[in-house]
Amino acid sequence: MTVSTNNILVTGGAGFIGSNFVLHWLAQRGGQLINLDVLSYAGNPENLASLRDDRRYKLVHGDICDASLVNTVLREHRPSAIVHFAAESHVDRSIADPGAFIRTNVQGTFTLLEQAKQYWLTLDDAGRKSFRFLHVSTDEVYGSLGPQDAAFCETTAYAPNSPYAASKAASDHLVRAYHHTFGLPVLTTNCSNNYGPFQFPEKLIPLMILNALEGKPLPVYGDGGNVRDWLFVEDHCSAIRTVLDRGRVGQTYNIGGNSERKNLDVVTAICDIVDELRPDAALTPRRRLIQFVKDRPGHDRRYAIDASKIEHELGWKPTEQFEDGLRKTVAWYLEHAGWVESVRTGAYLEWIRQNYEQRTSR
Repeated sequence: MTVSTNNILVTGGAGFIGSNFVLHWLAQRGGQLINLDVLSYAGNPENLASLRDDRRYKLVHGDICDASLVNTVLREHRPSAIVHFAAESHVDRSIADPGAFIRTNVQGTFTLLEQAKQYWLTLDDAGRKSFRFLHVSTDEVYGSLGPQDAAFCETTAYAPNSPYAASKAASDHLVRAYHHTFGLPVLTTNCSNNYGPFQFPEKLIPLMILNALEGKPLPVYGDGGNVRDWLFVEDHCSAIRTVLDRGRVGQTYNIGGNSERKNLDVVTAICDIVDELRPDAALTPRRRLIQFVKDRPGHDRRYAIDASKIEHELGWKPTEQFEDGLRKTVAWYLEHAGWVESVRTGAYLEWIRQNYEQRTSR
């Protein structure tokens, strides 16, 4: 069997990073893109509404744990690559329901790898040589850093501290094993915290934007001193395309934004931008809405990415400065009230109540 050279399969392409990747891929590439997505609470087909009449795009509503469905999709569309985004990704949800993370992130990745291997073995020599399985993972698999510790590099030992991080670490190890045991041509990327359009508003940046806009409390865990390296989602998408095009088979590439910030500094910056773009005398300054709340169990103190490998080997580095990317992100949420309301369903509101409103102030 031959591959369709320009066809790719994306899993989880209706989610935050996945939908940004789909849009940017189709803006620059030909061929067909098949999006396999279970359309859970964080998977929104409206993220890709602009592709509704685009014949290059096909949405398959289904679960990566469904081996028969994955097999059918691969054999019908014969992609030359799989880009695997599909995952449960919110640490707080993994604390409340670890089982869902084991199912999707571990069992789902295993199912996808097994079906990809069987499909890959049916390809002719050229198809097997050109095929790629790119697994998108997280810096959280490396654990937590101290204030003076060197940033995570690709050889940093894994030390996951949350059920989410542990499930992603397990999936990373499965991907590695399928390469070393079966020869499947894999690539793995571990990225820092993403931000940008279409992010489900349970995550820090969109939650704070919307709460600040509406004059609601801004819940900050602990003392707000936890540090993250922030990566604009469009930069992440360009990095994934670069790794897919030129990455060495079997290798891992860390992707970071070179933008370490304390959570509290991120929240205050959001307050100031919302004050500027949506002034309201009754709410300004919105910094006074900040409320320190009981910390998340096992909250990692600091993440930082050393992205020198991808820069030196593949010539990629982030282009978006955090201050500019954050302003673009705030503006997007302020300008897309309809999208926001469509995703804030009753189930979402119950989760916010459960996870934030019931936390006691410090």
